[in-house]
Amino acid sequence: MTNVVYYVKGCTKNSFEKLLEKLNLDYISQKDFVAIKTHFGEEGNVTYISPEIYLPLIKILKQKNCLAFFTDTNTIYRGKRANAVEHLILAKQHKFDINFLGVPVIIADGIKGNDYVEVEINLNYFKKAKIASNIYYADVLICLSHFKGHMLFGFAGTIKNLGMGCAARPGKYLLHNVLKPKVDITKCILCGKCIKVCPAEALRIENKKVVLDKDKCVGCGECIHICDKKVFSIPWDLSDKEVQERTVEYAYAATKNKKSCLFINFLDNITKDCDCINKKQEILAKDIGIVAGYDPVAVDLCSLNIVNKFFKKDIFKELWPQIDYTPQIEYAVKIGLGKKEYKIVEV
Repeated sequence: MTNVVYYVKGCTKNSFEKLLEKLNLDYISQKDFVAIKTHFGEEGNVTYISPEIYLPLIKILKQKNCLAFFTDTNTIYRGKRANAVEHLILAKQHKFDINFLGVPVIIADGIKGNDYVEVEINLNYFKKAKIASNIYYADVLICLSHFKGHMLFGFAGTIKNLGMGCAARPGKYLLHNVLKPKVDITKCILCGKCIKVCPAEALRIENKKVVLDKDKCVGCGECIHICDKKVFSIPWDLSDKEVQERTVEYAYAATKNKKSCLFINFLDNITKDCDCINKKQEILAKDIGIVAGYDPVAVDLCSLNIVNKFFKKDIFKELWPQIDYTPQIEYAVKIGLGKKEYKIVEV
């Protein structure tokens, strides 16, 4: 049976409301725990999806008398989203709180990111995946994803939000640790910024040179982001493919025990990189539309095709020419997370 994927033009409350009218949410029952997985935006980032757009969904969920909550997990890089206390304070600053939304906001993997359930998957990279407890124990998962570029995935949408976003902090380390940055010490000015942001204390200055301890490095890429001298760079080999495939296995784990899942991509404020970047990014396109469906592969592939049609080119390949973004799609199909075939219904 071919997947149906729904698409509405525009990224507003009204367009989202129109889209939701076409979706079947009858599987959500009274007292069901419904985890609404999204991204609250890093400090300094302004291109995350605004919580105002989500209000029509909350209205529907309240009518069903279910136990809905917004959620995300803690990061492995240092910042305001690395623990639940500061994460919630930042979320509130971005209007993700019960006073504005009318439903609670819960950090899914606990105050220090170590609250998880090991989900048995028995796949190529992982036998078990460390999925954040409050996502695992939810009956229904609604994944709200900002569709944009990404330095490891080429593009990031539902699959990346599911896999990386539902992993507890120990799981995120396992997803990243195949990627060790290259270091060009000739460009280093010994400012020490990279040392301050490294979550694994893998960097130090020795003999007036920055030194990377690859045994300690977790491959989070924070040094790459913070260094404006480009001392650190991604080793463009098969590592990005493996990170994508590992993340797909975690996406599979996040959906494994659910009564049902709904996946929604917001094609708005398209940027080169993800919302974890703590600064204002150049917006390449706004207000393209919203894509929704029950198959994460079909939703991501449909979103990719719509965005590329809008730009009249493969925009993410242009932004990240050294990244092959297809492994996340192909491997997701291979392990049964979803299918590439879909029928688009424009709302």
